[in-house]
Formats: sequence, C-alpha cells, structure tokens
Amino acid sequence: MIVRKLRLQRGWSQQQLAQLAGLSVRTIQRIERGQTAGLESMKSLAAVFEINLADLSPQEPTMPSQSSLSTTQSQALEQVRDIKNFYNHLLKYAIIVGGLFILNLVTSPAYIWAWWVALGWGIGVVSHGLSVFEVFDFFGAKWEKKQVEKKLGRKL
Repeated sequence: MIVRKLRLQRGWSQQQLAQLAGLSVRTIQRIERGQTAGLESMKSLAAVFEINLADLSPQEPTMPSQSSLSTTQSQALEQVRDIKNFYNHLLKYAIIVGGLFILNLVTSPAYIWAWWVALGWGIGVVSHGLSVFEVFDFFGAKWEKKQVEKKLGRKL
C-alpha cells in the first residue's frame, strides 16, 4: 500500500512511523496490509508524511475497472472469471462427494446413498460446464440481446 511505500522512502521502521503518527505498530501493520483504517489514523499519517489525506487512498485498483477496458477485454475477463468459477464448483463437487462416499462406506456400506448426491449435484456441474464452455448456448448473448430488444419494443 502507499503507506508502506512512503515509509520505506523515508527509511523509517514501522515502530518509528507509529511513534511519529501517535498510532500503535499493530495499526500501521494493518494499514500496510490493506485493511481499512479510521479517518483519524489516516489524518495522522497524512500529517506525518506531509501530504493530503486524499493522496493516501490507493492509487491503482487490484483488478482493472470495467470502464477502462474495451468490450473485447471485458468479455474475455468475464469469460475467464466464469471458467474459474466452474473449476471452483467442480473442485468442491469432487471433494465433498468424495467425502460423502467415504462417510457412506464407513457408516453404512450395505446401501450406497451417496450416488444420489453425486447424481443430483453432478447434473448441476455438467450444466454449469456446458454453459461456461458454450457447448449449448440456449440463454447466451444472442438470446439476451433478443430479449432486451423485445422489452424495449424494437424490431430486430
């Protein structure tokens, strides 16, 4: 964060900055890790660094904002996020269903009820995958555009 950068530029330790600002070392550590700080803490730091309070706010976002990206870039970013969410879903499915099978075999091996969970949730995972990888695009961009035009009363 910017507080750490300013502190290091001046060659101060966290302890020194805490003493100069009248804050605890723990507060300085939290602020440098990116946690939100109180207004009074930020005012103290701005005074110590001799800068405006607004200059202590983060300069660059961690992810690019949608407004700064082209349409193609935002679509690619959204696609990557969708794929990531699918893989997270698949991983959770594999871990939980695997755990349920183990639990099932330990507690009642005579009847394998975990198949029902695997089947039901598996249908959801397959559906999610088909949607993300656009195998069947029933409700995709074309459908959305058509529905928007329909709601606005425009002819296609």
